[in-house]
Amino acid sequence: MKKVVVLLALAGLLLPVFAAETGLPEYQFAEGDWELLGNRLYQMDDVDPLAKVNIKIPQSGPMIYEFNVRYEGGAEDLHGGFGMHIFADSVHPRKSWGSGDSFLLWLNYDNSPVSSDIPKGLSAQVYKSVSHTRMNLEESIDLNKYAYLLTDANLNQEIPVKMVVDGNSGLVKVYSPLDPNYYVYFYLDNEKSMKGDWIVLRSNSLALSFGR
Repeated sequence: MKKVVVLLALAGLLLPVFAAETGLPEYQFAEGDWELLGNRLYQMDDVDPLAKVNIKIPQSGPMIYEFNVRYEGGAEDLHGGFGMHIFADSVHPRKSWGSGDSFLLWLNYDNSPVSSDIPKGLSAQVYKSVSHTRMNLEESIDLNKYAYLLTDANLNQEIPVKMVVDGNSGLVKVYSPLDPNYYVYFYLDNEKSMKGDWIVLRSNSLALSFGR
């Protein structure tokens, strides 16, 4: 199983499992206010709804995506989110809604969602991106039973994110940041085995930092 670790160090983004084979991956600060500081990557625009960084890395078969995220500001309007496109076949170097042919796994807080398909409050979405300008909502999950965890103390912590995705079967396992042995799972609606050259970290109206 291939492991993708979002690790930010010194001169660039290092994905250590692949480093010996590919060296530094190609990456693009496509939208937002991004900066590498020490061993973390910061996105400090807490208003931009389409902030993103494109990271080129080959993906096929079973993959592990692992990093941590920390809240740095924003969401005073009770609206914000972040997530990652996986198995993207192409990306746009500037602002875009979608990212080629890919899936976006998204964590969202919205006190006044514009769509009745998105629960009010804390939720998660799966989007199927079919182009840089079009995405379809595939699934939306109400997570308000976990909203009590959104405290100032917790938001100041580096929250671990771990997702295991099988590009062949579409099985996704999302691990709990509280218990590394617990996960929830679902299936992506992929008609064939997925392959892609990019992952895309993105945020909506949130300032965040990412690290290992």
